[in-house]
Amino acid sequence: MILGLEWQLIAELLVLGSATGFLAGLLGIGGGMLLVPFLTLLLGHRGVAPELAVKMAIATSMATILFTSLSSVRAHHRRGAVRWDLVRGLAPGIVAGGLLAGAGAFAILKGQWLALLFALFVGFSATQMLLDRKPAPHREMPRTAGQWGVGGAIGFLSGLVGAGGGFLSVPFMTWCNVAIHNAVATSAALGFPIALAATAGYVIGGWSLPPALPGAAGYLYLPALVVVAMASVVLAPRGARAAHAMNVAQLKRVFALLLYGLAAYMVYKGLAG
Repeated sequence: MILGLEWQLIAELLVLGSATGFLAGLLGIGGGMLLVPFLTLLLGHRGVAPELAVKMAIATSMATILFTSLSSVRAHHRRGAVRWDLVRGLAPGIVAGGLLAGAGAFAILKGQWLALLFALFVGFSATQMLLDRKPAPHREMPRTAGQWGVGGAIGFLSGLVGAGGGFLSVPFMTWCNVAIHNAVATSAALGFPIALAATAGYVIGGWSLPPALPGAAGYLYLPALVVVAMASVVLAPRGARAAHAMNVAQLKRVFALLLYGLAAYMVYKGLAG
């Protein structure tokens, strides 16, 4: 055993972390849309109550994005793809929204409602990938105040569902005529302030909870966080390099179908809870 985890669980988390890290770099999605359903399943199999398993999966998933984002954005920045002007415009609202979600609404909402909310936004993201709509040519990013407002919404919703914000920020930026590679790279950079604010909120909100498993701290399952983060940090730069070397349209369609399946599973967990 390592970190209090049996070898089978370590192997499962390494595979999961590798897949989510690669996809985070490739599509700018932060990995949470894969992590949350599978972590919910793994925690449930180890005796964690369904309501708490969903919350722990969301919080642990978000915390891994702290590491994945840094690794991914480094690779994108080297290629000059990150729109730092948009990062500066969106980040203040993102931090405020993430803190509000993590420290307030997350603790209040029931786990089954969070599971259903997660399924809703995963389904939305999958539909956006499938439709691949082209934006009106005259549309632009909003000015500073508008970016703060958009950032607040992205941070709040991301904090509730444990995703890095790419499921909202990438479609929004491409809708505003930001080139797809720039949108993916900028979304990766935005993942860090989203994860930092929301994780701080989870720590505050879950401070008094008794540990559900050895190594759990409130809503965070620290051993899983370490294993997934290590694997995702290694694979995220490879996904970022692949994003600049290929046309990701076909991959997006395949991934969208996977997301529909994961959304259906989270609907089942929400209704069963």
